[in-house]
Amino acid sequence: MIASKRARKFVAASALLLVVSIWLLLPLRLFDDPVSPVLFSAEGELLGARPAADGQWRFPPGDRVPERFFRVLVRFEDRRFYLHPGVDPLAVARAVRRNLRSGRVESGASTITMQVVRLARKNRKRTYLEKLKEAALALKLEARRSKKEILALFAAHAPFGGNVVGIDAASWLYFGRSPERLSWAEAAFLAVLPNDPGLVGSEAGRARLLLKRNGLLERLRVKGTLPDLECRLALAEPMPERLRPVPRDAPHLLDTLAARPGAGPPFRSFVAADLQRTVRRVVEQHGQRLFGRDIRNLAAVVIDNREAAVVAYIGNVGLERRGEQGQSVDILQSRRSTGSILKPFLYAAMIKEGGITPVTLVPDTPVRFEGFKPENFDRRFRGAVPARTALAWSLNVPAVRELREYGIPRFENRLRQWGMTTLDRSPDDYGLTLVLGGAEGRLVEIAALYAKLAELASNAAGGGREVRLLRDERETPSKMKDLGAAAAYLTLQALTAVNRPDEEGFWRNFSSSKWVAWKTGTSFGLRDAWAVGVTPNYTVGVWAGNADGEGKPGLTGLAAAAPVLFDLLGVVDGGGRIERPWSGLKEVRVCRDSGFLATELCPAETVWVPEESRFDRMCAFHQTVHLDAASRFRVDSRCESVERMRHESWFVLPPVQEYYYRADHPEYRQLPPFRADCGGGPAAERGSRTMNLIYPEPDMSVYVPIGLDGRSGEVVFEAVHREDGATIHWHLDENYLASTRVFHQISLNPEPGEHRLVLTDGEGRRLERKFQVVSPVRRDDR
Repeated sequence: MIASKRARKFVAASALLLVVSIWLLLPLRLFDDPVSPVLFSAEGELLGARPAADGQWRFPPGDRVPERFFRVLVRFEDRRFYLHPGVDPLAVARAVRRNLRSGRVESGASTITMQVVRLARKNRKRTYLEKLKEAALALKLEARRSKKEILALFAAHAPFGGNVVGIDAASWLYFGRSPERLSWAEAAFLAVLPNDPGLVGSEAGRARLLLKRNGLLERLRVKGTLPDLECRLALAEPMPERLRPVPRDAPHLLDTLAARPGAGPPFRSFVAADLQRTVRRVVEQHGQRLFGRDIRNLAAVVIDNREAAVVAYIGNVGLERRGEQGQSVDILQSRRSTGSILKPFLYAAMIKEGGITPVTLVPDTPVRFEGFKPENFDRRFRGAVPARTALAWSLNVPAVRELREYGIPRFENRLRQWGMTTLDRSPDDYGLTLVLGGAEGRLVEIAALYAKLAELASNAAGGGREVRLLRDERETPSKMKDLGAAAAYLTLQALTAVNRPDEEGFWRNFSSSKWVAWKTGTSFGLRDAWAVGVTPNYTVGVWAGNADGEGKPGLTGLAAAAPVLFDLLGVVDGGGRIERPWSGLKEVRVCRDSGFLATELCPAETVWVPEESRFDRMCAFHQTVHLDAASRFRVDSRCESVERMRHESWFVLPPVQEYYYRADHPEYRQLPPFRADCGGGPAAERGSRTMNLIYPEPDMSVYVPIGLDGRSGEVVFEAVHREDGATIHWHLDENYLASTRVFHQISLNPEPGEHRLVLTDGEGRRLERKFQVVSPVRRDDR
């Protein structure tokens, strides 16, 4: 008997010594398991998740402590958890007694702390030595962590059946809610499951789980933790039969966030769950419509201007289609040709700095710039158009002329400063096509630029903020705040015009009583269709096309993207209209006809411009015209006395602008001809007032094209004459070429070098222009 007691004391002492040795020598390594990418909505709803890298559903622990789960877990697993130091001596004594009586291991006396250690050691084979290691490391863990932290470690790494690990994954996948919102019955189910997670896989096992759950609920009632009524209700709750399907409400956003370097889940977004589902339904419906026209991809984003946050994110459509057709591509983050979607920002910059006013006439006539010949979408020219109309109608030629005046490097630098991250080429490489689609942009960034315009125009405090995707992103001031509220407001005001010219009349579908500033864009080759709409509360951006860049007939901003835009604008509360800012604007007196500063000859009106605008260009289009007594002919002092003259202010456009302008403006009055006995000045002066060369322009280099056969091609020279039916005689370097009537075009193949082109009409009026022909670059020289 004495020997037996000594043996037991020796064993206990040896065990204690071994535990101390393990404490000192064995390091405590906890968990470094990968976690699942998980995306939550603004309301805390699960929008989507992916298995972790090891194939487990292991969600990152939430911010809130699931107190109800912790209470039932402690009651079931370790009633003296808050009393022992990691090892429960009473449980150990009871386990030893039971194991000795039975001759085998029936009870392990594991505390929650010891189970945390076992989970961290990946459930190694159970031996007495391993048990001593777990006990020693449990004591070490208790010395380093609080009880609440230890409970959180167990909850985050406990097995919950199949490949579900952790209370967060289990709570969402079994019950569709976060752990802190679990009912008593749900918490009890998840508390008993880690003890034998395999039970959930069979009908018999689920029956045993039900008994365990209900027994735990009864013990909670007896203990006074759970009132009788709540206990009866909890017992009546059914158990889950299977895992719920993981939501796929924002799959592209989840993939994009998970791929970000340095970013870690959970991703807590600003996305509004109900709005996201509504927007997705609308976009998918349009995706089916466009798919029938072989336009396979569609994306949309909704930004809450008041929060400067993305509240709906549809990266693509058609994920349920068979075969890969670009559906997996997150179009919102893809670089796509911008078309004309950047034009408003050039307009805003020029309005801000005084390059134009909203009503300044901008030339819309044929033009070439070193081989680049911009054209409007409808292939028409309008002569001269107010700047805000040119923007609303998205005219390419005026935009290119404005960019040439403003400067390509300045505009590119502006776009970079304002938030475009895709401008990674030199300004010279973009050239004048920068404003017509020569650049690439991401839909999410383009929409954010428009949202920042709305914030500025609404007089946002401090100049607005940068648009954010996630709640943990730091709030930063808007990079566009230097533009100012006035320029932003005037730009959006120009975009509220709804009568957009389009040969198929699509714009008529979008006339609405709602206030909305909107812009469309189409890339070269009909590959990208853009539409962005701005209301006080929301900015909506849409892109349609094919992810592989394939162009399709009808793939335009108006036909493909705008219908989606306006359906989406219909599901959000726009918030009325953006009113004129109460400060930052001033009125200037301009010519009613030209939009330049009014002179004494102009009929005048006032227009709003930013306070800092330095616009100082006087109207040069109104001139005093001397007429005979009948106002039929122009005269001068060489053929008529001053007393008999009538003097009138006359709005006169340059001949080339007039030629196109008068087709859309029947009210435009052409200058009367000179009376036969009046010369009207020197021939050259009269010629410049009567004729204009469309091509070549002054000080321009002419490039002769090279054909596929390597031979030099021809260049089309073009002129206009104020008088219908006039004849123009063409001379090159003193050599007569040809005469033209009505349509004044000739094709030439001049040699490289300097040349002089002379035009004369039947009245002897003369127009002269010098130009330089640049040697063509042949294929062999490249």
